[in-house]
Amino acid sequence: MFTVIQKRDGREALFNAGKITEAILKAAKTVGGSDQATAVELTGKVLKYLQQKYQDQIFNVENVQDAVEKILIEDGHAKTAKAYILYRAERNRIRDGKTKLMDMVADILVETNRENANISNSPSAKMLQIASAASRTYYLHRLIPEHLSLAHQKGDYHIHDLDFYGKTLTCVQIPLGKLLRNGFNNGHGFIRPPRRAGSATALAAIILQSSQNDMHGGQSFAFFDRDVAPFVEDADDGETYQAMEALIYNLNSMHSRAGAQVPFSSLNIGTETSEAGRRVTRNLLLAYQKGLGHGETPIFPNIIFRVKEGVNYNPTDPNYDLFQLAISVAAERLNPTFSFMDSSFNKEFGDQVSYMGCRTRVIANKCGAAVTDGRGNLSFTTLNLPRIAIKAGSDLNKFYQDLDAMLDLAADQLNHRFSVQSKLRVRDMPFLMGQGLYLDSEKLQSEDFIADVIKHGTLSIGFIGLAEALTALIGEHHGMSQKAQALGEEIVKFMRSKVDALAERYNLNYTLLATPAEGLAGRFVNIDRDEYGVIPGVTDKEYYTNSFHVPVSYPISVYDKINKEGVYHKYANAGHISYIEFSAPPKHNNEAIEKILRSMKEADMGYVGINFPIDFCNECGHAGIIDGACPICDSSSIRRVRRITGYLSTIDRFNDAKVSELKERFAHL
Repeated sequence: MFTVIQKRDGREALFNAGKITEAILKAAKTVGGSDQATAVELTGKVLKYLQQKYQDQIFNVENVQDAVEKILIEDGHAKTAKAYILYRAERNRIRDGKTKLMDMVADILVETNRENANISNSPSAKMLQIASAASRTYYLHRLIPEHLSLAHQKGDYHIHDLDFYGKTLTCVQIPLGKLLRNGFNNGHGFIRPPRRAGSATALAAIILQSSQNDMHGGQSFAFFDRDVAPFVEDADDGETYQAMEALIYNLNSMHSRAGAQVPFSSLNIGTETSEAGRRVTRNLLLAYQKGLGHGETPIFPNIIFRVKEGVNYNPTDPNYDLFQLAISVAAERLNPTFSFMDSSFNKEFGDQVSYMGCRTRVIANKCGAAVTDGRGNLSFTTLNLPRIAIKAGSDLNKFYQDLDAMLDLAADQLNHRFSVQSKLRVRDMPFLMGQGLYLDSEKLQSEDFIADVIKHGTLSIGFIGLAEALTALIGEHHGMSQKAQALGEEIVKFMRSKVDALAERYNLNYTLLATPAEGLAGRFVNIDRDEYGVIPGVTDKEYYTNSFHVPVSYPISVYDKINKEGVYHKYANAGHISYIEFSAPPKHNNEAIEKILRSMKEADMGYVGINFPIDFCNECGHAGIIDGACPICDSSSIRRVRRITGYLSTIDRFNDAKVSELKERFAHL
């Protein structure tokens, strides 16, 4: 009767009526039936219907499936029809995933995506991203429960680093001192403890790279000054400086993840008062200030200078001179950023709180000691606050009900991911777990599951777009009025209270994160604009505002911005950061920077930085604000470094949403 059928990709193939019979039998078996004769009879009715409807026209696979559903229902086989429909829907879902995957691969082969500005466009990076695309497709369509997967696909929340969902963890504060004292094995033999400053920093770089290959997030040393100090006790400033210079060179050239990127590295310093510790801090800052070989600003490491009264905050403190040096370096190079140990939420831990450049903070622990070393974030998922607000309109009760439900859903998804991660073994992360980087991992053997170790990590629920959510709810954001500010604080406080309750419910370290949105900043707004249209002040830009920040384009004074954003830091216990924007490098204005930092501390902020543009001519080495070509040699080869979600990168690696945000940044000074 029929000879050909059109497949989904447009090609024609030989028609086989036996496939209809087989499909009907499969559906019947799922509901307890398996009558071959009935399946053949129904196939005949399907063929008759197709003949009547399409006559001599070529029909496609979807037409046949529609016909099967129709005949099953009309012939009284409702249960079989339902089973067939469900099977068809599942196959379509898998097929759609494969189609999207092929489209993503085609795009990556042209250029790697720019969700992460630390990913290059090299062949290795392309291969990594193709593998990432395949992993995301698998996890969304095969592993993650459908209701949790759909929430991500629809844009209700965003599962970060989805491609690593069941492979590893996010980040860790590496116990550098332990590894340098005891030695380690990164897979090709034992590395003995170093004896000199240069060897210690060389091994520190290798440790960061080795750990990065086991994880998908950042790598940090919580106490770099303290841990390296024993190895510079017999070194002078010259030898120590060379060791720090080599470290910086290595961290900007030593690639990880199959050559796709350099380690996302952070070093915490500032409170070690021994002479050796001070020597480490001083020379690290001086080497970073000098820059790379031609004077370029180093992209890595992120340097976080820990500020504490009695240690370095006041002129009579022993490390006050290092605080002044840190300010001077930051005024020229953007790094270091600054963390305040005396904020209301850090003070109870003394000087033990460490941050990462991406803003991650890990300290309190429901499952063990409240320490930073050997712990990190396991995974995080970010809520789309503007979408919840758009759906609620001006109904605050509905907003809070929906927000509460979405927090529950995100917690369920994180718990599912935790259950998947818990089934990994030590051998799956041979350096991180096998060499005792993670707290208590030294107690495990190669074949042991890691569940009892990773309970020390955090599961973080993040949020983005508080400003746009407030605009959707009451017509103005928190930079514009005290009313909006009060509501903003109420919303974030509500989330923190809920997350604390979730930690009790699951007996795990659930925390609230002020999300460092990079690729996500544009993803959410694009989805919401397509669904809800252009809403002034909400979906009319190319990005949603980062976490609790006042919109970058809003004209606001330095101190108003500090006081507005300062109230939110204490709620975001998984991490937070605030910035002040300068229009140019404030190299000769250290007093202004110190005044700003002191105001940030008084506003109860935990982690802060200053931003400004850094342009560098690759031909002649001229540095400054370069509009267009170099004013000295007329070269158009300009390296433009800016901060993006906590770390430095060149503008050419920014995604479109972050480029748009960059152009709109208002300079407070």
